Amino acid sequence: MSKQIGSPSRTRTIMNQYGIHAKKGFGQNFLTNPDVLSGIVRAAKITKDDNVIEIGPGIGALTEKLAQAAGQVVALEIDESLLPVLDDVLSPYDNVTVLNRDVLKTNLAELVQTAFEDPTKPVKVVANLPYYITSPILFSLLASQVEWAAVCVMMQKEVADRLVAKPGTKDYGALTLAIDYRMDVKVAFAVSRKSFVPAPNVDSAIVLLTQKKAPLPVAPFNDDRLFGLVRGCFAHRRKSLWNNLKTIVGKDKERLERVRLVLDQLGIDAQTRPERLSLVEFINLTNAMHDQGLL
Repeated sequence: MSKQIGSPSRTRTIMNQYGIHAKKGFGQNFLTNPDVLSGIVRAAKITKDDNVIEIGPGIGALTEKLAQAAGQVVALEIDESLLPVLDDVLSPYDNVTVLNRDVLKTNLAELVQTAFEDPTKPVKVVANLPYYITSPILFSLLASQVEWAAVCVMMQKEVADRLVAKPGTKDYGALTLAIDYRMDVKVAFAVSRKSFVPAPNVDSAIVLLTQKKAPLPVAPFNDDRLFGLVRGCFAHRRKSLWNNLKTIVGKDKERLERVRLVLDQLGIDAQTRPERLSLVEFINLTNAMHDQGLL
């Protein structure tokens, strides 16, 4: 039996055989730690009842593990030069489909309906995300019309810290709130930079996102307005909430008085920093500003 794709020796053999060099433009770092690969599959709780979308299979190290555990795997690879490699190394697995797609330009709801034999099965996303587009990919997944059973992704540890940050900390921000609004977040385990070829300059973490078990106690009148307000409030982190809100609503004195009224009604100190507000407080602020005709 040949060695698994994710072993250091087989990775080197495949890269030498096909003349593969990691491309910085695609953020490629090939994972060569079989224990980490197995840990990702365990963290995502992949079973034969699952449909799995993998983003960026690379040379197929994680894809192989997923194929062994899942019912069906659809892998999206943007680098066309890797398609013949994947076709070769994954040939033992008839439950894998590799598509030359950019996930950010893919209609994921349509993909689920057309690429899987049984689209009614739970759909999970598993990926070793390119560091430079981690946030856009996460937002794309959340914005799709797919109800993900789980999203299990590797990302830069610094970004993982932002996803689980608490109000009042330096890592807390718009990304934290956007993820917290829709998903429960758990950091499954850390991954050393030494687990990759070539080794990146930072360590990574495996993050598991699952649909929220309990609904939020209050809902915003409009999701887009909520996150427009959140982004505006975090536009200048060092400024007070008041100064950021002034930028959002303008300099009209009457409008600013209504902002003061809203903050007083909600018991929010105008001079506090935005990172001290919880998600529920941002939702309440959005709703109250809407009621005052400010959004």
